[in-house]
Amino acid sequence: MNAFRLIAALPTILLLPFAAAQAQTERPSTCLAMAQTSPRVIYTSLALTTAASAEAVDITYAGHSTYIIETPAGVTIATDFSGAYGASPTPRVVTMNKAHSTHFTRNPDPAIEHVLPGWNPEGGPARHALLVDDVYIRNVTTDIHRYGAMEPDANSIFIFEVAGLCVGHLGHLHHRLDDSDYAAIGRLDVVMVPVDGGLTLSLDGMSEIARRLSSSVILPMHRHSTPLSAFTSRMGGGFELDFREGRTITVALDNLPRRPTIVILDGV
Repeated sequence: MNAFRLIAALPTILLLPFAAAQAQTERPSTCLAMAQTSPRVIYTSLALTTAASAEAVDITYAGHSTYIIETPAGVTIATDFSGAYGASPTPRVVTMNKAHSTHFTRNPDPAIEHVLPGWNPEGGPARHALLVDDVYIRNVTTDIHRYGAMEPDANSIFIFEVAGLCVGHLGHLHHRLDDSDYAAIGRLDVVMVPVDGGLTLSLDGMSEIARRLSSSVILPMHRHSTPLSAFTSRMGGGFELDFREGRTITVALDNLPRRPTIVILDGV
């Protein structure tokens, strides 16, 4: 299993958060084979230590598009957080997207240390590069359809780099990705994919993205009434199906499935 390290200097400009209180630091991503969106940056492979590969991340389906990620250091992250799911116990970090009110809240609990909107309230793309204990969180913006028009950079794909793993959440994705998007996302060992087939991207488009990302673990979400088979049948025979009775999956570098696997947790 390989990760990546930086062998050329990053640009000196830091990506600034919206709230000054959120101290964010850009660092080399271990999930990028080639940072096409960052000039003068080249990443090469580096063998991971055995100790790092033994660390595990718990991912729990809370509801709708909210998964709770718990890192080895105990950092809890709630994705697409509206407050309806994953609010208790209070997560340290929440990510949000604004396509619908079920994916964000205007009044997050003040006890949440880091609130990361997937859009920039001041305009332009959101930029997050946040290190919280053992997890590095960054984002790649995409566009959303609102009221018959396309709103640029209004959704974010969030990537969580922890324990040598690259975990991605596609958010409320509305369109196919291009080569620059895939380059900015990099490797995803685990990806959370909306499979409603209507409010987000079509099932044909979403399965195309999931196949190209070639993640070891695919976690469906945002299903509504869509039959799971409508998504899984489009993924093809190269993907295993794993139905779980519980809501939590524990993932580590040394327990990733040998074949790409669609894991359906209880409640999805």
